[in-house]
Amino acid sequence: MSDETLVAILAALGDACGPGGLSDATGTGPDTASSGDQADPGGAKGVAPALADRAWGFAVQLYSLRSRASWGHGDLHDLAELASWSARDLGAGFVLVNPLHAAEPLPPVSPSPYLPMTRRFTSPLYLRIEDIPEYQGLTAGQRKKIDELAAPLRAGNATSDLIDRDAVWTAKRAALEIIYAVPLSGRRRACFRRFREREGSDLAHWAAWCALAELHGPDWRTWPDEARSLRFSEEEISAGRTCAAAGFHAWLQWLADEQLASAQRAALAAGMTIGVIHDLAVGAHPGGADAWTHRDKIVCGMSVGAPPDGFNQLGQDWGQPPWNPRRLAAARYGPLAGLFGAALRHAGGLRVDHVMGLMRLWWVPAGMTPDRGAYVRYDHRATVGALAGQAARAGALAIGEDLGTVDPWIREYLADCGILGTSMLWFAREPDGSPLRPEHWRRGSMATVGTHDLPPVTAFLTGEQVTVRARLGLLKLPEDVERINAELMISRWRHALAAEGLIAAGASPSHAEFTVALYSYLARTPAQLISVSLADAVGDRRAQNLPGTSDEYPNWQVPLCDAAGRSVLLESLPGLPLVRAVAAAAAGKQAGPG
Repeated sequence: MSDETLVAILAALGDACGPGGLSDATGTGPDTASSGDQADPGGAKGVAPALADRAWGFAVQLYSLRSRASWGHGDLHDLAELASWSARDLGAGFVLVNPLHAAEPLPPVSPSPYLPMTRRFTSPLYLRIEDIPEYQGLTAGQRKKIDELAAPLRAGNATSDLIDRDAVWTAKRAALEIIYAVPLSGRRRACFRRFREREGSDLAHWAAWCALAELHGPDWRTWPDEARSLRFSEEEISAGRTCAAAGFHAWLQWLADEQLASAQRAALAAGMTIGVIHDLAVGAHPGGADAWTHRDKIVCGMSVGAPPDGFNQLGQDWGQPPWNPRRLAAARYGPLAGLFGAALRHAGGLRVDHVMGLMRLWWVPAGMTPDRGAYVRYDHRATVGALAGQAARAGALAIGEDLGTVDPWIREYLADCGILGTSMLWFAREPDGSPLRPEHWRRGSMATVGTHDLPPVTAFLTGEQVTVRARLGLLKLPEDVERINAELMISRWRHALAAEGLIAAGASPSHAEFTVALYSYLARTPAQLISVSLADAVGDRRAQNLPGTSDEYPNWQVPLCDAAGRSVLLESLPGLPLVRAVAAAAAGKQAGPG
């Protein structure tokens, strides 16, 4: 860590940098973490119940999975259908989705699920309009208008065109405003009132931020001085000109809560042992609602990210402000515990992206490149206790994405707290660099082939993952060296698969056969959960996200397609041999791609 980095972090923290504040990039063990005399925020030392049996399930970027009825963007009805079908027909125990966090209330809508305006509430982009009870009360003319809004978006589902969130939200919002005008029944009005009471100030602040963002823009740091005040927002909600708009945004969250609950009920009713596993992003946009509400608990002038690693060789800057470790402790970790509790309300599990951030975060000072950041520590006993406690209270699983630069004690501590880790095949290696043998994998983990930040299997096999990164300037090594390294990795895995009898020795399996063999390999590990990328299962070639890019690549806008680039709809999945073969492989059954 350079002196310049140290000075910047100390200046940003001010008097908040004390015991447990700052460490260098080498990391430290738990004995040097900040003092932990805080009460357990989770309210319990227990952990989520252990799985009786192994479970497997699809991992899907929900926006990318369209059906004939969805409006150009996967929705919560599609999630319920995917869960129900995969449980009944394939024996899936869960479905893992990307973060469904809310974005801006008006276009343009940011595409990244991992840079939301709030992590506390759900994006209404995922609402199925026709599932709203008040839709049934519309006139024929109103339904015709809604059908006209949906028609061009549904027509686009059959294409491989990028997902246009602005068009989707413009149409859905117009439809929602029509439905909002339908009077609620007495029972429904009482349900809405109870929802608002339960969500309390969190919902009030989110609704107020949305209403003010519609007037002043989605970055509270640019608002007029008086609008930045939380007290002003409360006055506006109760009697000001934004009162009606705030009520509309609170109503949207009520609808989302209902449809989230419905998806989980459908998953369990179809036989899933876990159901929906939700994903929690590392942080939120610095100009968004969470930063506005918790401005006294975040650190301005800093963003979190990751140091350079083998795949992201320049490091990463995620553009999100970190929690202030001292002020979070002063709040007794209540904001963190509340966030976990809300995410688990209608879930069988919660995946926490970059779970090491509960222990230490890579802070990047404004104006510096990601490789010049430093680790700042948090009280891991309190932060991890908040996660474990809320999971236990919900009777749900907690899963930490613990890939990348991780000290051994971090994984050990998480395991001791009953939090599953994540084991990724591409990076699983023996000390000599060869693929990690099945028996050496962790039991307490979710095993995957890749992640949302890596290309699908097909892109690795074709070398496209090197081609794309080279074109975008994301390589530190020369392109020919990268290709040699990539080919060596595939060769090593070919030998490992042959050694397990999953492919014939010396054979050149097809892309589909190789994909099936990789998931069969995962099934031979002791991992408690096997996560199957739906993109892998349909032979998709395009990555959903390339870290280190923004406008250079269409991150988070790629619809689900097959190897030929053709759109794959939800209704098509049961008839795809590769989907069934990969599912059988993940379940430990020998099957070919058909």
